[in-house]
Amino acid sequence: MAIYVVRHAKAGERRVWTGDDIDRPLSKAGWEQSRMLATRLAKHEPSVLLSSPYVRCVQTLEPLADLVGLEIAVEHRICEYEPFEPVLELLAEVPDHAVLCSHGDIIPSTIAALERRGMEITSAAEWRKASVWVIRRSKLGNFSKAKAWPPPKRGSKRD
Repeated sequence: MAIYVVRHAKAGERRVWTGDDIDRPLSKAGWEQSRMLATRLAKHEPSVLLSSPYVRCVQTLEPLADLVGLEIAVEHRICEYEPFEPVLELLAEVPDHAVLCSHGDIIPSTIAALERRGMEITSAAEWRKASVWVIRRSKLGNFSKAKAWPPPKRGSKRD
């Protein structure tokens, strides 16, 4: 039983973006990453797609939504600058094979909190954009293990 936590793909640079940061879209490279992520994650039969309301997160999941025929639900608990405790509650609530897309501040704090609670990390940590944390949940609902997938690269054939 696994949950997939995706860091959004590459977006335009924050320092040169003139609009509200929530509206900052994926870059061309980010769209490519999101399409490669979709191909990889579709093989794992996602049950639900949950995204931070930030455009770059929603856009990261759009190719996957198209591939698997699911709607993307906006989830405010995985917004940038939010505390990790509500994310832990969300992870306990979601069905197996849920895919969540969040940010580079939320994911590390959530993984660290799960590790403090006894979850074993079985890979090197990975925080780059378009990386994925695969979190294993036992039948009792405990988070037992997690591993990180690095961002997809063109020509990669990983599962």
